Amino acid sequence: MEQEVLYDYMLVLQPDAQTVQDVSMYKHLIAEELGPFPGAFSQAHIALFRSEFPERYETEFVKMLEALVTDQSAFTVYTSRIDHCRQGDTKHMFYVNVANPRPVEELHRRILDAFELRTGAYKPHITLARSVNQQQFNQLVPYLANKMFVRSFHCHSFSLLRKPAGGGKYEMVREFLFGKDTPARHPLFNHAA
Repeated sequence: MEQEVLYDYMLVLQPDAQTVQDVSMYKHLIAEELGPFPGAFSQAHIALFRSEFPERYETEFVKMLEALVTDQSAFTVYTSRIDHCRQGDTKHMFYVNVANPRPVEELHRRILDAFELRTGAYKPHITLARSVNQQQFNQLVPYLANKMFVRSFHCHSFSLLRKPAGGGKYEMVREFLFGKDTPARHPLFNHAA
C-alpha cells in the first residue's frame, strides 16, 4: 500500500505590505538581540486554522472553504500595540495585538463550524517571537513591552498554505476571496484590546 502524504495546512489572513514590512523590522530587531529564532523569517500573518491531514482530503477541504467565503464580508483589522503572554510554564510569546478581534474571531468560528470542530480559546494576533525563554524575555521586554503598533489593513480574503507534515516551508495552495467585499455594518471596536 502507498504511504499517505501528510500535510500541515494553515489558513491565514495576510496583512498589507506596509504592516508585513513593519513586523519584519521588529523580527530583525529581535534576531539582532537574541540571534536566530524560530519564525524569524516567516511572513506576518494572523492564523485562523491549522491542521494536519492527508493530501487526498485537500480538494474536499477547498470546496468547503469556497462555500464558506461566498457570504463572508470583508472587514478591516486594526492593531494598537505589541503585547506578550506566557506559553506554558517557562516560555513567552511577543505579538502584535488585534484591537478589534470580533470579525476575525467570527471568521475563525465559522471555519471551525464548517468542519464541525469545537471552538477553544482563540486570540487573533500577529506573532513576533514565540517560545522565548525567561532570559530572552527579560532581554526583549525593554525593547518591546507596550510599544505602540497602530496599523490597519483591509481583509477581503484568506489564504490556504501547506507544508509537508515533517517540516519545511509553507507554500501557497490557494487564496479565497470573500464573496461580499464591503465591510460589514457593525461597530469596529466591539471591545477594547
